[in-house]
Amino acid sequence: MKDHKASTHTDKSPLPQASSGNNIGSDTAKEPSKRSSFKAMMSYAKPHRFAFLGIFFCSLLGISADLLQPYLVKIAIDDHLAIGQTSVGFLVKLAAVYLALAVISFIFTYVQNNLLQHVGQNIVSRIRKDLFRHISKMSMSFFDRFHIGSLVTNVSSDTETISSFFTQVLLSLIRDGMMLVLIIFFMFQLDPVLAGYSLIVLPVIAIVAILFRSKLRQAYQNARTRLSRLIAFTAENLSGMFLIQAFHQEEEQKKRFTEQNKLHLKANITQARSNVIFNRTFDILGNAALVMMVWLGGRAVLGESLQVGVLYAFISYIRQFFQPINQITMQWNTFQSTTVSMDRIWNILNTKPEVADPKPEAASSLEPRHVMGQIDFNDVSFGYRADRPLIQHLNLHLYPGEMVGIVGTTGAGKSTLISLLNRFYDVNQGSIEIDGTDIRQLPQAKLHRIVGLIQQEPFLFSGSIIDNVRMFREDITREQAIEACRFVGAHAMISRLPQGYDTRLSERGSGLSAGERQLISFARIVVFQPRILILDEATANLDSHTEQLVQQALETVSQGRTTIVIAHRLSTVMHADRILVMEHGEIVEEGSHQQLIEAQGIYADLYAHARETGGDTAIPG
Repeated sequence: MKDHKASTHTDKSPLPQASSGNNIGSDTAKEPSKRSSFKAMMSYAKPHRFAFLGIFFCSLLGISADLLQPYLVKIAIDDHLAIGQTSVGFLVKLAAVYLALAVISFIFTYVQNNLLQHVGQNIVSRIRKDLFRHISKMSMSFFDRFHIGSLVTNVSSDTETISSFFTQVLLSLIRDGMMLVLIIFFMFQLDPVLAGYSLIVLPVIAIVAILFRSKLRQAYQNARTRLSRLIAFTAENLSGMFLIQAFHQEEEQKKRFTEQNKLHLKANITQARSNVIFNRTFDILGNAALVMMVWLGGRAVLGESLQVGVLYAFISYIRQFFQPINQITMQWNTFQSTTVSMDRIWNILNTKPEVADPKPEAASSLEPRHVMGQIDFNDVSFGYRADRPLIQHLNLHLYPGEMVGIVGTTGAGKSTLISLLNRFYDVNQGSIEIDGTDIRQLPQAKLHRIVGLIQQEPFLFSGSIIDNVRMFREDITREQAIEACRFVGAHAMISRLPQGYDTRLSERGSGLSAGERQLISFARIVVFQPRILILDEATANLDSHTEQLVQQALETVSQGRTTIVIAHRLSTVMHADRILVMEHGEIVEEGSHQQLIEAQGIYADLYAHARETGGDTAIPG
């Protein structure tokens, strides 16, 4: 057998620099990017344009009915009461018309609100679905750069903020904007001079809004960032609660959580303070304008140049004039929050996977069922960071049906090798081939049907055991899943459970032991029948008895498949056809167990050390 060792030549190929943090919603985002994010989010509203047209007309009718009511009172005062016409019949007719306008306003406002809620919730549901689907297609390097807590915030909290935009901000822009225009129209119909005075305040409002804009945006950005960090910290602690309790870290973690919580509280208080100052400023402007109109109108009435009814209607319109302005400005904080959330979500949706499927015309026609299992690493170089190449010029060839064990201390590059074969990352130099086909020419769905992976911590979803075995695919029958469990020796264990195969598992299958979870993952492999099987430290956390069960399952599942076993325990790979010893990204030794013992090299030293210490032939970390 030839010696396939990795060369030690320096890798001179450019490597992508990994980001060290989550830059979602960064304040450094350029304005064109913000416009792009807003345009992208608004594109979700295009399929509902007819619904928005209906909302517009409902708003127009509802607002018109509202604004005609003060005009009716003006007619009653000036054209009837002021000249002594006080017939009951007229007042009854006036009251009936007034009531009809109120009913019309109620009906169309109700229809408008329900229609907008329906449209808004459908838009946000589609955004959330697209966002989750996009995240699930991202490369592993994406999850190295983006914190899980921030991604959870994107899918949950940020989409809710966008929902508020469509159901609150958009409603305010349509209804209050239209109301403002119609009020100005009615005021000019009543008295152009007073209407002109009332518009003096509009430039002042614009100046205040501009002055507050950057401060409000910064306050919201800071609050969202603090919330993301708090969620990430909480998720991390909940995931590692066993370790926290084992090392009595409760008090320390509580202190750290308190610090994060205080920062979030401070950011929220700053945000609330900015909103209060912003909104109260507009209240003061509105009250000042109302006082000015009462003073000017009162003088005009006393001078008999203005009718009392006109003054009453004008004061009513002035009150309503500042109501939509107030509503729009009160939505400014929601709009600021929405733009931040849109930037954050657009940053995710605009991120392209570093590992992409080939174009259809360039894709290989290799079919999973025809794969023999030949694997070739040809002059492969790779590093997660440009300044830290991990594997350099590696050449390795695995033959169909061969079982190959890979051992080495932590950081030797074992798991990296497997990540490259699964194409979680792309090589920086060289190629990886299966049956002579570069894996970059295979669609990822096809590649993952060819290569099956069982990891140290098998991931089980919340759901029944049967669904976890067949991964929720209805085209795989219950009988096929049960037969797979029989095949790997998991049937007896599952049958002892209260509901058997219909037993519901909690998150990550915490109701089962490590060995039971691992057996289910083996059954999953049998169901999907990959031609290449990888076990990444699959027995590292098992006791000796459970390891024997899993070892038996491995022997059963690996028959007829090319199998790669990454092991911490040498006993797991002792019977492999070939064993590779890795150090610093290189294969420094290879051969059968007996050949490596006779070679008196690193493997022999590890094996001898384990026997002398009375251990179970585990490699020291």
